[in-house]
Amino acid sequence: MDARGDAPDAGMVYVMPDELRLAIRVALAAGRPLLLRGKPGSGKSSMAPFVAQEKSWRYYNYVVTSQTRARDLQWTFDGVRRLADAQNNRLFKSRELDVDAYVEPGPLWWAFAPGSAAAHARRGAQVRRGAAQRAHAQDEYRHPEQVRNEGRKAHHSVVLIDEIDKADPDVPNGLLVPLASQEFTVAESGTRVMVEADPEALPGRPFHQHLVVITTNEERELPQAFLRRCVIAELAPPTTSEELMKIAEKHLKLRLKTEPERSDMQLAQALAHELEQVRESARRQGVREPSTAEYLDALWACRELGIKVGDDQWDAVRRLTLVKPQHLRK
Repeated sequence: MDARGDAPDAGMVYVMPDELRLAIRVALAAGRPLLLRGKPGSGKSSMAPFVAQEKSWRYYNYVVTSQTRARDLQWTFDGVRRLADAQNNRLFKSRELDVDAYVEPGPLWWAFAPGSAAAHARRGAQVRRGAAQRAHAQDEYRHPEQVRNEGRKAHHSVVLIDEIDKADPDVPNGLLVPLASQEFTVAESGTRVMVEADPEALPGRPFHQHLVVITTNEERELPQAFLRRCVIAELAPPTTSEELMKIAEKHLKLRLKTEPERSDMQLAQALAHELEQVRESARRQGVREPSTAEYLDALWACRELGIKVGDDQWDAVRRLTLVKPQHLRK
């Protein structure tokens, strides 16, 4: 499977195992989030944008940090700006503030109710810009992922919640209700956000419109209540040269816009053998094994720089891409 979630072509290439494709279908059929387990670099983050592209569904993503709150995935509220504006209003005896103007839709709002999110965000932008510029605000406003989502299905989406294990346990617990019901209420304004139904869908099937993909590196144990409400799949990294070369071939085709040359595939094969050796050495030493993403880094570096396995500079490239200093024990 692919493993370049931070690359420019992330989501454009993916070798989808049959078991993972089934897991996606099960998650959609059950109306549950799909929780992806796996080592860093195994392709968890790349799967969601690939599925969105394959299905022509809208795509949104959110990278979780230690500061993330469950609410951030639904909406954010700019209380600091509202306070400043309220002080100015008192000073100039202006009209009462519109609380909605300080609420910004989050990725789940955009995914479940794009029409509501766009209207809400546009109105907020107009209010914040001020009366003199409101006439132009509607034309200038652009919603998240507008370019990527151009022409995609309006009532279907894929949402990636990346690395949820970095957050406090309150975050997954706080997402139980909005993910299960696909609706929530904005605390500051009382606005109720609900799934905007697909007029072409069969009655009573709103959960089939959206796929929520959640990834974890399992750095922190997730709450059992959260795990019970997910469809769980584990991504194992490619273990054979054949699997790695298949991934390399797809990336080469995408980047080069043509079939890879024989020399490219020979390089991919040589690097695959090197990766197997480095992984075996890492297992013996008890350190982290290099990922598929690092294998692809080595491939592009060697190809661009004209370096082959065994060349004078190969050992240096090997240390920079596969056997990184932090992996070694001296």
